[in-house]
Amino acid sequence: MSHAAAPPLREWFSMVCNKPRLMIAALRGGSGKTVVSLGLMAAWRLNRGLRVVPFKKGPDYIDASWLSTAARHPCYNLDPYLMQPNEILASFIRRSEAGHLSLIEGNRGLYDGVDVQGSFSTAELAKLLGAPVILVLDATKVTRTAAAMVLGCQQMDREVSIAGVILNQVAGRRHETVARGAIETYCRVPVVGVIPKDVHNFFPERHLGLVPPQESRDAAASMELAAARMTENVDLDRLWEIASGALTLGLPVGVFDQDTVSRRAVQPVIGVVRDAAFQFYYPENIEVLKELGAKVVEISSFESRGLPVLDALYIGGGFPETHLEILAGNAVFRESVRAEVDRGLPVYAECGGLMFLCRSISGREGRFPMAGVFPHDVVMEAKPQGHGYTRCECTGENPFFAKGETFKGHEFHYSRLVDGEKAGPFVFRLVKGHGIIAGWDGMCYKRALACYSHIHAVGNTRWAGAMIAAALAYRQERHHAALDRRADPDGRASVLLGYS
Repeated sequence: MSHAAAPPLREWFSMVCNKPRLMIAALRGGSGKTVVSLGLMAAWRLNRGLRVVPFKKGPDYIDASWLSTAARHPCYNLDPYLMQPNEILASFIRRSEAGHLSLIEGNRGLYDGVDVQGSFSTAELAKLLGAPVILVLDATKVTRTAAAMVLGCQQMDREVSIAGVILNQVAGRRHETVARGAIETYCRVPVVGVIPKDVHNFFPERHLGLVPPQESRDAAASMELAAARMTENVDLDRLWEIASGALTLGLPVGVFDQDTVSRRAVQPVIGVVRDAAFQFYYPENIEVLKELGAKVVEISSFESRGLPVLDALYIGGGFPETHLEILAGNAVFRESVRAEVDRGLPVYAECGGLMFLCRSISGREGRFPMAGVFPHDVVMEAKPQGHGYTRCECTGENPFFAKGETFKGHEFHYSRLVDGEKAGPFVFRLVKGHGIIAGWDGMCYKRALACYSHIHAVGNTRWAGAMIAAALAYRQERHHAALDRRADPDGRASVLLGYS
């Protein structure tokens, strides 16, 4: 009896991924999954010549920056709160094509989410991506109980594929023997790595995470050390075998179709302030601006020069508070930004960008002048003033969001506006999150919008289009103004028409 041949995958799926992939997870934050992830990527790259595409679960810039450094490839974020499942799948499948293997680092504990059901957890993301989970278990003062921990994770959700365990902080041979034996006996899961205790922390920390690699003096040496540790203590071949066993991942036809982008006759120029003070940018945000036709120009706030000719400006987050003397001393740049905003330049500023556009920032060394676009002063505090996801509803006029539009973001800032209550009327009402003052975020002056909430372009598909539209409108406005000046170089017609 003959059977008709099954249709090819491409007829069923608009996007298909057959690439090996792994999810690195843990029972809690601080278990060592970031160091393991960094070491694995560096080891595969340095010792095996493999291209690893890194992904980070959740809203994160600093860990993602280190992952990029380890892989020598942009790290992309996957966040089930900020993005819809099909948006996550489309981004993951598309970007996985660039490497031999995709490695996703989870966040917090495997099942930790925003509620009792574990919504938006690392486990849910692993199931969505069909990614085998490697559990990094901090074995400090634990032997046989390690098996109970792994067994609990297996029983919590049998759809999560826990394919291996890496024991971290192991005290010695006996410690390893008992913990490994218990896990492999009772859980039927291989222990694929045993990392001994090491008092040397080669990735220094700040606040709730690592110091950015841009501020590290020995990032390359740290990567080599991490690669050596993984090569010595982890079975890279077994991990590759587990990763290669991941099932084909596909996005059904018609579920999510990417918009085709027509080539523009005019290419808007969008500046991005990127340096040690402003470094928090999701690579997807920059990529989508380019895909929509923008020419992206990187600008340093440390260089003593004014802004180049731009159609729009994007100032992301970062740590301006650690570079106050440099920013305050660069009057040329600060005054140029303020002057261009006054001329109508569209500016989108997040968190650190908001701080820079204010009148001053006060830190431990005193008060330092900033761009002065907004007449408010910023002060640094010892504790976070806003930390977590946000949900914003647009209630005020601005160049990038329509009134009534809602979107999701996240915030993490130690700064606050001294007179925050006077910064209104605000652009966004916060259904979730803190913002500039409790429940409100976003200040707008002319075409400059500044807020504490960070957004991700994969989950906010309209943002990039709005940036492009604002840039093109400003470019056309400048073009018409230039034509008017050529037609009337002395400005006499403008005076007669009342435009002076």
